Amino acid sequence: MVFHVMTLFPEMVEQGLHTSILGRAMDAGIIGVKTVNIRDYSEDKHRHVDDYPYGGGAGMVMAADPIARCFEDLTSGMTKKPRVVYLTPWGKVFNQQMAKDFAAEEDLVFLCGHYEGVDERVLEEIVTDYVSIGDYVLSGGELPAMVMIDAIARMVPGVLTNEESGETESFMNGLLEYPQYTRPEVWRDRPVPEVLLSGHHAKIAEWRMQRSIDRTLAFRPELMENVELDKKSAKYLRSLQNPTE
Repeated sequence: MVFHVMTLFPEMVEQGLHTSILGRAMDAGIIGVKTVNIRDYSEDKHRHVDDYPYGGGAGMVMAADPIARCFEDLTSGMTKKPRVVYLTPWGKVFNQQMAKDFAAEEDLVFLCGHYEGVDERVLEEIVTDYVSIGDYVLSGGELPAMVMIDAIARMVPGVLTNEESGETESFMNGLLEYPQYTRPEVWRDRPVPEVLLSGHHAKIAEWRMQRSIDRTLAFRPELMENVELDKKSAKYLRSLQNPTE
């Protein structure tokens, strides 16, 4: 899978992603991250890529032409038009299911806006997905793109060295992840839960599921609305919701 990032700050994206798990996956050729500087496609002698907004108002707007030329050059060798993600506060909020869906693409393009936004006409022409990472304002789309690339890349087969690790983390089954422990067995008078030392895999799995339910109810109860539980877990949840039954 190849991620293509259309940006005014390619160094920011490259330096932020060529480390840790993603860096190793890139070195192994499992994924690729290619940045394209939109400013390189400006026909202005000063390489301007923005202009004043029609109708007045504060700030500047990124012009359609440099973005369109950048996209056309980027996709010139592709056999089909890729999905293009525009990072914007008014987009659909990014979640784990979207990460899994995007991970099925061979090529995925991110358009990182800046200033007061991007000329609407080029968005209408090239963008397929409008995505937000939360209800707050950032200086540009680079950080949201990096967040999404990290989450999506983890869903690409071969990126994670432990194939189970991506399946047991928060949100993979709709619940938050259960508590984790490692050595020493007792730390500052706090012992590891006995069940985790028992070697009884079924009891450990049950304990972990119950703790995931506990944590989700405590921190993100709204997630429970869409969770599908087996009979034993559903019974445990009912016991928490109706302790007198």
